[in-house]
Amino acid sequence: MRILGIASETHDSGIAIVEDGKPVLVIEEERLSRIKHTQRFPAAALAAAMEGGWLRPEAIDAIVTPWNAAVLRKTFLKAIVRNAPSSLNLLRPGANTAQRLSIVALNQWLRYKLTGALGLQKLPPLYGIRHHHAHAGIFFISPFEEANILVMDGYGDDAATSTYIGAGNRLERIWQSDVFNSLGMIYTFVTGHLGFRDFEEGTVMALAAHGDDRYVSRFRDTIRLLDDGRYEVDMSYFMFDRYAFLRPFSKKFFATFGPARAHDAPVTDHHKALARALQVRIEEVVLHVARGLYQRNRSRHLVISGGVALNCVANARVLAETDYERVWVPPCASDTGAPLGAALWLHHQRNGQPRDFTLTHPFYGLEESDEAIRAALEAAGLTAERLSDEMLFARVARDLAEGNIVGWFQGRFEMGPRALGNRSILADPRRLTTKDRINARIKYRESFRPFAPAVLVEHASAYFEIGQDDPFMTFAPRVRPEKRDVIPAAVHVDGTARLQTVAREDNPRAHALIEAFMRETGVPVLINTSFNRQEPIVATAREAVSCYLRTEMDVLVLGNFYTRSRNAQSETRARKNFAVREENLVGGE
Repeated sequence: MRILGIASETHDSGIAIVEDGKPVLVIEEERLSRIKHTQRFPAAALAAAMEGGWLRPEAIDAIVTPWNAAVLRKTFLKAIVRNAPSSLNLLRPGANTAQRLSIVALNQWLRYKLTGALGLQKLPPLYGIRHHHAHAGIFFISPFEEANILVMDGYGDDAATSTYIGAGNRLERIWQSDVFNSLGMIYTFVTGHLGFRDFEEGTVMALAAHGDDRYVSRFRDTIRLLDDGRYEVDMSYFMFDRYAFLRPFSKKFFATFGPARAHDAPVTDHHKALARALQVRIEEVVLHVARGLYQRNRSRHLVISGGVALNCVANARVLAETDYERVWVPPCASDTGAPLGAALWLHHQRNGQPRDFTLTHPFYGLEESDEAIRAALEAAGLTAERLSDEMLFARVARDLAEGNIVGWFQGRFEMGPRALGNRSILADPRRLTTKDRINARIKYRESFRPFAPAVLVEHASAYFEIGQDDPFMTFAPRVRPEKRDVIPAAVHVDGTARLQTVAREDNPRAHALIEAFMRETGVPVLINTSFNRQEPIVATAREAVSCYLRTEMDVLVLGNFYTRSRNAQSETRARKNFAVREENLVGGE
């Protein structure tokens, strides 16, 4: 059975094609539209899937979306009635929930758009899966036959937190919170209060490590812990259940935690302390929910999904401080994976089909041919050599060991928000100056932002305090004290690192490169950050060349093509073209 999962009219729109329970293609529309977190109908993703032969419209057996319009309508009508008349503000432009409410007509809209995009007179059946069911559906490609599943995000169509028990091809929801009883929404709104843009929660997570504890005890009052792993947001601090983005905080919040920071204002110790208080309380609540679920069902396995699952510091604490022996977080835990999860839920939960696939790598995007790579290099006036694998890995390893920064573009691109070895910028973790150079001259972002170490899986436990693999960069364990001076560029101020383990069978080329670097230096670790500059991760060779020319990368590798050449005219053109679009690229829609 071939299922098309599709998300549209919400952030991170995209598609997933699943055949007999196995992912075939997963694309976020932002990779092709070049607009971060776009809500647009994924026309470019569908066109690319058909052009590449991944999708034949006449072969689709079912279409599924990770939202249930009827449930969403009921949820928000109930919320509006409960807090009327002030809750009518939820419908005002700018509240953002209005965009969610547009999903009530999503099926009709999707039928109209899909009929044109797919060129079909009659569409196959279209299903709307509850949003948290879609996130939980990722369990079906986890390495576990049975597990507890924790879904936490901003909000779905009927919940902000859900817990499930999974066994074989069945999932059972145990409990769910109200949509406004939301850890994700609190993190998002405090991120904005601290002066950061939408979807910059990761920046606040990094900033938290620099803060003191002055607000921790007071912030604990904003979220109470209840029995059975449940929690309750104290809405005396918030107003997003009536005003959403228009007025998320009450006077009590401002009186307790101070005024909002302007985006261009300095980040002070006060802001760092509030970031820390937020992060600490979120970690405590996630631990509480995970432990409560374990008391309900004593599985040794836990799957975490939803946007809150991108909080790798909280994930690491769950692994280290609970009775779960293994914790698995998919590479597309956020809404980037919702179309995939919805398709998996339909195939296994609704249709009762057995499981026979485990996700071991994230590379289900598009790939560029050698011809496309040559054309991109020639268009920019860059000269390049095509090297054998052996020569390429050895040369790039030497470049890295000498302190050069490398743009690394290989194979099919990753699904999810993080580069995991095919669309990466790589550097030497032994040089503390590496972090400052990448932040200031390539990524153009805050100096306190850390970088992830990619480590050969067979050496991970020697460098990091973790007892399992982490191929998807979803945990931030502590770096072993004796290794912190070995890889200082990878160590955050609190002694942690958001690592990625690299296995030969999952990514042979990345593994071979790190092995070559280890032969040069004795260190089986590289800095790995996403191949972009305040834009979606590059998808094509042309975008990779553009990013290389707009930044101070030293080396560009596209497949087996190696270049260090520059072209002043092309650099100027690339920077100008990017500047024209930068406002859209940074903020998204």
